This record gives sequence, structure tokens and C-alpha cells, in this order.
Amino acid sequence: MQTRMRMNKLLCAIKGETMKQLSIIILVVALLQGCATSYQRSGYSGGYSETQLDENVFKVSFRGNGYTGRERVADFTLLRSAELALQNGYKYFVVVDANNYISNSTYTTPTTSNTTANVYGSGNYAYGNATTTTYGGQTYNISKPSSSNTIVCFKEKPQSGFSYNAEFIHKNITQKYGIQHSAN
Repeated sequence: MQTRMRMNKLLCAIKGETMKQLSIIILVVALLQGCATSYQRSGYSGGYSETQLDENVFKVSFRGNGYTGRERVADFTLLRSAELALQNGYKYFVVVDANNYISNSTYTTPTTSNTTANVYGSGNYAYGNATTTTYGGQTYNISKPSSSNTIVCFKEKPQSGFSYNAEFIHKNITQKYGIQHSAN
């Protein structure tokens, strides 16, 4: 009877620990949903940067983190291109070179093991059991997208080829992502 009670307590402890871990995992996943790179200057978690190559020519880049999708990176690169055009007095821009990259890496969580043992003695005999539980050791693949555009800006709409309307791009991408105030 005493052995059965100890086994029940052990099972309840294991179930409780599993539920606690599951709750923590759900919380972490919920928090990470909001961890995609926001529209910001380049920093630790990614962001945009630019280099002026000529009076009306810029190289614009956006680097995302492991929670940022490729579409978001491409949109934010276009948004920053539109902002630069508008900030410098231009209404239109043409993308003359575009590059998209993905940096892949892996991360393996550390492992920990816990062993619980019970020993019972009676006379010259000892009986016991032990349970070892190991956590961790999961490997995660991390993909970090980035994009760069070389743009040429124009005050008037170019007659040949495709060009972007900077005001239109700025308005639509800020609305799409709910960006209240951007660098414009």
C-alpha cells in the first residue's frame, strides 16, 4: 500500500512537471509571435540601413531576424526606398538591382537529466527503483532573411520601364503593417 502511494505521488509529480513545461512552452511561443523585426534602423534584431551612392541613387537594405518572413523583409526594403525618395524630394524610384538572402543556422538546447530513486529495505534485502528524465537537446533551424535594393530616384515619372510611386508605396506598406510613424 505504501509503495503504491509513493508511485502515485511520483506519477503526479511527473504529470505536474510536464504540465508546467507545456505551459511555459505555450507562453514562450505566444511571446515570440511578436518578435519579428519591426520597422526600425538596423540594430541587434535587424532593421534597415542605406548608403547614398550618388545624388539620386541609394542602396537600401533590410535585415530580419529568425522570426521575420521574407515578404516582410521585401516590403520593409521597399518602404525604406520610398521614404528615402520622399525625404530627398523625389516622387518615383526604380529598382535597378535587387538581392534577397537567407542566413541559415541551428541551435541545440542544452540537456539536463533528473533521477529519482526509491529504496526499501526488509531484513537482508533491499528493493528499489529509479527513474531518469532528460529534458532539452532539441535542435532548432533559424532562417534570417535579408534584402537589398539599389534604387534610382526621379522627380517625374520615367517614360520607359517600371517605376514605383513613392507616396503610394509608403501609404500602402505602412497601412499593411500598422506602422503609425515611420522615418518619412
